[in-house]
Amino acid sequence: MEADHYPGESTHTPEHTPHPAPGRRPAVVLQVLPTLVTGGAERGCIDVAIGLAEAGAVPLVASQGGPMVRELDRAGIRHITLPLASKNPMTIRRNARRLEQVIREHGVDIVHARSRAPAWSAWMACRRTGAHYMTTFHAPYNFKGGLKRWYNSVMARGERVIAISEFVREHVLANYDVDPTRVRLIHRCYDPAVFAPDRVSSARIIQLAKQWRLPDDRPVVLLPGRLTRWKGQVVLIDALAKLGRKDVCCLLVGSDQGRSGYRQELEERARRAGLEGVVRLTGDCTDMAAAYTLATVVVSASREPEAFGRVIVEAQAMGKPVIVTAIGAYQETVIPGETAWVVPPDDAEALAKALGEALALDETQRAAIGAHAQAFVSERFTKERMVAETLAVYGELLGA
Repeated sequence: MEADHYPGESTHTPEHTPHPAPGRRPAVVLQVLPTLVTGGAERGCIDVAIGLAEAGAVPLVASQGGPMVRELDRAGIRHITLPLASKNPMTIRRNARRLEQVIREHGVDIVHARSRAPAWSAWMACRRTGAHYMTTFHAPYNFKGGLKRWYNSVMARGERVIAISEFVREHVLANYDVDPTRVRLIHRCYDPAVFAPDRVSSARIIQLAKQWRLPDDRPVVLLPGRLTRWKGQVVLIDALAKLGRKDVCCLLVGSDQGRSGYRQELEERARRAGLEGVVRLTGDCTDMAAAYTLATVVVSASREPEAFGRVIVEAQAMGKPVIVTAIGAYQETVIPGETAWVVPPDDAEALAKALGEALALDETQRAAIGAHAQAFVSERFTKERMVAETLAVYGELLGA
């Protein structure tokens, strides 16, 4: 079976194939991940693929597909559709043979795995072909027993292992047999072309405010994140009840992803706390830059460690003061006491106190914090920096 004709594969051919320097051919890098639906791993994959093409290399992406494939098509980047989301051992082995064929036919130099099931297929294919194998840890994968730890260990077998935060890096080194010299810290990022106050038109802000029926005279507390218990929406509702203010609007922005029971629990909790007119569940939002613009303060009340926490970086890029919990990578992405209030997880009392202080800021104070936050994240977490540092790791493997 030829790699160009797997069932369901996008066969879009790049219009501008990079031309190698005389006597050299462009490097070919294949990234593999389960799907291209939504998420940080998916976003990073596409950003890096585009960066590779701009640098004169040949990027390939293999996944089970999804709406984000259109972005690759628009950039002229080949996508190969394979059942890489499957955890079935037989499918993983079949995928390894398919990837082996892709590597040989396209002259792949590096395979970069971004998730465990496709990583196993990639690892086997690289052992058979001699292609370089590397990974990115996008999360501190949990395990309770030896079997799950072994399953996770494929992510630590790369010639290079990227950790998306210092928190994740420490987890990898503490739990897997990996040489620290092979681990590279490359933070996730935000896109300055999207998340900048001057990039958001007044029309977009007005449209979203109308959609959410926001009153003009109330400060807005924003918690972005899918509706799941560990994101801490319950803690924020309890904190608002302790704060005792009815002149604010709290927006819980994110999809329930079918968790209708938890959504109903949040609505009932707000009702019992007398916050029916204060707390609103908006569902998903397709214009988060406008949502941040509408916010007075942005909150992450996560009860479990975040591997990176992109929304807090985006919020700071939009010049907003933020409140975060003192666990996971959030301790790397804010300056406590300067750009953010940092509170213990599951502590509604501490969160209420931080909310009170953030809402009490005057315009001058809020602008000063926002400017400091923008400068902080623009130095450390831009898309351009993430792409450049990832391409530098590819260069290490290729000796370039």
